[in-house]
Amino acid sequence: MTATVPPTETSGTPRADGAHEPPAEPSGGRARRWPLDRLTPTDLRVLRLYLFTRLGLWLITYAVAWTAPGGDSKKPAGWLSRWEQWDWVHYRRIAQYGYFDPFPGMDPPHDNRVAFFPGFPLVLRAVHTVVADWTVAGLLVSLVSGAVAVVALARIAGLESPDGARSGQRAAAFLLASPAAVFLAAGYTESLFLAFALPAWLAAKRRHWPLAGLLGAAATTVRISGLFLAAAIAVELLLTLRPSARTGQADPGVLRRLLPLGWCALPAVPAVAYTVYLHERTGDWQAWQHAEERGWYRDFHTPLEAFRNTWRNAFDHLQTTGYAVEFQLELVAMAVGVLLLAMLLFRRRWPEAVYVGLSLWALGTSYWYLSIPRATLLWWPLWTGLARWSLRRRWVGEAYAGVVAPLTVVLAVTFTSGRWTG
Repeated sequence: MTATVPPTETSGTPRADGAHEPPAEPSGGRARRWPLDRLTPTDLRVLRLYLFTRLGLWLITYAVAWTAPGGDSKKPAGWLSRWEQWDWVHYRRIAQYGYFDPFPGMDPPHDNRVAFFPGFPLVLRAVHTVVADWTVAGLLVSLVSGAVAVVALARIAGLESPDGARSGQRAAAFLLASPAAVFLAAGYTESLFLAFALPAWLAAKRRHWPLAGLLGAAATTVRISGLFLAAAIAVELLLTLRPSARTGQADPGVLRRLLPLGWCALPAVPAVAYTVYLHERTGDWQAWQHAEERGWYRDFHTPLEAFRNTWRNAFDHLQTTGYAVEFQLELVAMAVGVLLLAMLLFRRRWPEAVYVGLSLWALGTSYWYLSIPRATLLWWPLWTGLARWSLRRRWVGEAYAGVVAPLTVVLAVTFTSGRWTG
């Protein structure tokens, strides 16, 4: 991994939108630096925090393994079995059998494997060639990719704040103590996506457009959110073409500087390729969307309809209490996303607003809200924004530690005990 500007340094001059322009390169240095270089002392502190939080989650899982059986059982549940929950089963089956081969106990009407993009299963299968146990392989993928993600997040926060080191560490801490943080440790896609998406955004902030496009394409192989990232990177590129703040004149090389837009389109290639592949196998150009609709009710509804349906399932006693509280969490997460989007628009952070706005639109126009708490993990402006805010207002960090962090433990227990959905 590599570093551009050590997080202890300031991050250049502030822009009109509240961000900081990257510092000019030294005249005798390299023309362009990679977004990730050797580890800095701040990176090492972030990684230390990351490992401690992983240990904490593993201890929670150990405790759940002993308490989950209940009754008069004298044998704990298997530790690894606590991580074999819900979507993990789909990823493992895709890695083992592909998208269309049958598997033991297959139920064709409920086989919606094609709803999951191939990036994570491909990496899982590759790691499985070395690590025999599928669950251990999945946990290792998330462990390594999560380490890359938190370092990249800390560096992004460092670029956006004059107090780079402290801001970076706090952004990582806020993410790792977030309510849905258990999904960063499980064999799910969040960590792998962030391991590609955050360095891609860091590359875009450093004006390394080819690398941003390539990493963004890798992110799209993991989740559809990679397309939202591509849109944000394109907006970031267009913002570099604005008239100079010093001269008030447009850059004479605008057409030349528009050429990197081709790299910004690269993340669409995996999505198109996957669509073509599914069409060749099913004859359906919308096979992915139809699987989402069958399995998770992700057919289009207006935002008001989606809100009403979620509210009713949360509070009108239509569901069992386990499912009802899940819908309550969805409502809270959506409210956080809307507030974040409003703040980004107010501060004229257009690229980040595009990314969060597209995510909210995709999540908020289904039959009901689903998986929004997990999606908060992918909203890096939320964690960098909290970091900056906590540096100005000490009580923010105290409130987060006292109110939000305990919920992280509750939801980790909920997931590992098999009660996340109902």
